[in-house]
Amino acid sequence: MQNGMIEGKTGWWEVVMGLEVHAQVLSKSKLFSGAANDFGGEPNNNVSLVDAAMPGMLPVINGYCVEQAIKTGLGLNAEINLRSIFDRKNYFYPDLPAGYQISQYLHPIVGKGHLTIDLPNGQSRIIRIGRLHLEQDAGKSIHDQHPRKTYVDLNRAGIALMEIVSEPDLRTAEEVAAYLKKLRSIMRYLNTCDGNMEQGSMRCDINVSVRHQGQPLGTRCEIKNVNSIRFAQQAIDYEAHRQIGILEDGGKIDQETRLFDANKGVTRTMRSKEHAPDYRYFPDPDLMPLILDPAEVKRIRDSLIELPDAKKQRFMQQYGLSAYDADILVSEQEIAEYYEKLAKVKNRDTKLSANWLSGELFGYLNKIGKTIAQSPITADHLGGLVDLISEGVLSGKMAKEVFVEMTETGKSPQQIVEERGLKQVTDTSAINEVIKTVLQQNADKVAEYKAGKDKLFGFFVGQVMKSSSGKANPSILNELLKKALSS
Repeated sequence: MQNGMIEGKTGWWEVVMGLEVHAQVLSKSKLFSGAANDFGGEPNNNVSLVDAAMPGMLPVINGYCVEQAIKTGLGLNAEINLRSIFDRKNYFYPDLPAGYQISQYLHPIVGKGHLTIDLPNGQSRIIRIGRLHLEQDAGKSIHDQHPRKTYVDLNRAGIALMEIVSEPDLRTAEEVAAYLKKLRSIMRYLNTCDGNMEQGSMRCDINVSVRHQGQPLGTRCEIKNVNSIRFAQQAIDYEAHRQIGILEDGGKIDQETRLFDANKGVTRTMRSKEHAPDYRYFPDPDLMPLILDPAEVKRIRDSLIELPDAKKQRFMQQYGLSAYDADILVSEQEIAEYYEKLAKVKNRDTKLSANWLSGELFGYLNKIGKTIAQSPITADHLGGLVDLISEGVLSGKMAKEVFVEMTETGKSPQQIVEERGLKQVTDTSAINEVIKTVLQQNADKVAEYKAGKDKLFGFFVGQVMKSSSGKANPSILNELLKKALSS
């Protein structure tokens, strides 16, 4: 795939994608009942009579979930609809006790918005959001516990979901990945969804179609319930090539819902695609229209914290970072907070701080499987290490040794330097003495160097470093050595 285009037998094909992301609302209880909203636990423990759709039970809207949806909509630069309606979406599944889902259709709580995605090539694109609506989740059918029976767990039934629907603005798998990452980042900043795809609290349906450039949109297929960014990229690649193959062989695309088989790397038919009339939407008679107070929406808007895009711009201006560095540092709120503790110390090298955070510390945390919030190295200690490098006390190599000891002992870099006598030698007289000795001991190689064998310079640097136990300041050493060899 090149820039969203795939070359086939009949020319170049454009891949067109839109996403429907189901994001589980962070709340203590479900959308229409007081049952707990906890992940895991014994099956059917977090189920109220409302969730089980017992006769005569009436849903009661959870005000906190509504506030979470408004907050997310504002974070997506979207219109907040002061009047929205809950509808019944009628379809039968064994894990949907009522036989219908309470959702929103023509009148969602959040309307049009947009977000900006940042691509690996440094470019940015604006992706339009069509809507965000609230709806309840279904339960879960379990097929692998008995050879002839299916079990149903209703713990998830009734949990609040925000379905966030994009316009068909996405063209590459990389853009889809960037979109999912940015959406997850915004919701995590707002604390409205934890974005944990492994636990199913964020999953997406990907609508894929292909067309020759300039032609009308092709028939789309929906890839259902993709629960990882890596799988999303693989599924798109397979599905786009599958559709092109069918069209170039003279076939037609059937609009359908497909599943991605991660083990085989293929999509396969799940069911024919339903259309809105198939669901027979109608307003839920048990729920009045949801009317929002403009003052309440303003209060929520005023309470919003600085979001990733604004923070990125501020980091670039305030700390002199590149767009690439700033993008990495604002991806998670905890990372941004850690960096600011580093960078706000007077006269500290902000670029060097960013390098050590996104390089050594991230590498170490990935290795031990911990997040920045669980980092055994505090911002104070990492900042102290950055200062020792800036002040010329430690070379880059020595700093890496100190860093390793910091991870093993929890000691401050200053204490480690003191205990191990690791201070870098910057005294020119002391370094000149070492150079003099090394050159005397290797007179034959000095003659070769002066005869034109320039590559021996690295040998002399190594010998001086060895003789100084690695403590000689590299830049001073290089300068003095060149001078000594040219005399």
